[in-house]
Amino acid sequence: MSTLTVKAFGAESTTADLKEMTIERRATTPKDVEIEILYCGVCHSDLHTARNDWGGSLYPVVPGHEIVGRITSVGSEVSKFKVGDLAAVGCMVDSCGHCDSCKEDLEQYCLNGFTGTYNGKDKHLGGHTFGGYSQKVVVDEHFVLSVPENLDLAAVAPLLCAGITTWSPLRHWNVGPNSKVAVVGLGGLGHMAIKLAKGLGADVTLFSRTPGKTEDAKQLGADHVVISTDDSQMDTVKGKFDLIIDTVPYEHDINPYMQTLTLNGTLVLVGFVGEFSETEVSTRPMIFQRRSVAGSLIGGIAETQELLDFCGKHNIVSDIELIKMQDINQAYERMIKSDVKYRFVIDMQSL
Repeated sequence: MSTLTVKAFGAESTTADLKEMTIERRATTPKDVEIEILYCGVCHSDLHTARNDWGGSLYPVVPGHEIVGRITSVGSEVSKFKVGDLAAVGCMVDSCGHCDSCKEDLEQYCLNGFTGTYNGKDKHLGGHTFGGYSQKVVVDEHFVLSVPENLDLAAVAPLLCAGITTWSPLRHWNVGPNSKVAVVGLGGLGHMAIKLAKGLGADVTLFSRTPGKTEDAKQLGADHVVISTDDSQMDTVKGKFDLIIDTVPYEHDINPYMQTLTLNGTLVLVGFVGEFSETEVSTRPMIFQRRSVAGSLIGGIAETQELLDFCGKHNIVSDIELIKMQDINQAYERMIKSDVKYRFVIDMQSL
């Protein structure tokens, strides 16, 4: 298979800083779309993979799965896109296409495993996939998304991960104008959960451990802020929420939040991946009020396109800080300290 060489930024090892390198992309096959990358969002998963925090990282690692750009080439069988179109790529670039999940437009739950935009198995060239910290990407048209022309393209990028990660549970649990939704954690995921839940018409509350985020939360669209460390405030919202979206990325006690769910309410975890090894989760509030604890990943391709269309209609994008590619290592250090409101996005012209 013929290839093209493109510039990228990646890490050569667990301890290495990201630096400029070259990688190979496949030339467009009949069903492929080639995209010049204009912007790429920065996700905590990028940092974890670059530093092998979860194990299994394949080097060199070229992160980036919040990709926005413009199409520069299309294969002979491509029907959905043309050269010059705005396009986006999220966390997946392939799946089996024939399992029950894929047939239901749930490629993120592919029973044979989806192919990640980076660090996945490259079915075309062998080796592993490289992400959006690069000049170009070549992707099967099924995994390419249309971007509304009216949106700020840089601020669209985080919708491909942070946005869809919170949109998917909002849609699955049928959030609408009569819903009462709470969000735990105000970061990249949390600020999108507030914006999207409010966009769907819900009454939205932020749970925060400290009062310092109250004004920010209300500017993002939250109707209420409850300080979760204040027992008297927590008492006022017992039995209130239909859905709680928990975006906290580390182990924490979810028991206090369970008491705030309605009958049949659900707390859905979207931030923490791992085991609650130190905190026991009580089943009492679940059994006596038929409450649930659930998990949710990203969304499928159709659902992600639905999100982008919704954001185009309601003019919803992420709050971002635009950086140069050369500043990525400093951005990682700031991200660890939560020193960003609320998502870094790389201007890929700097590469």
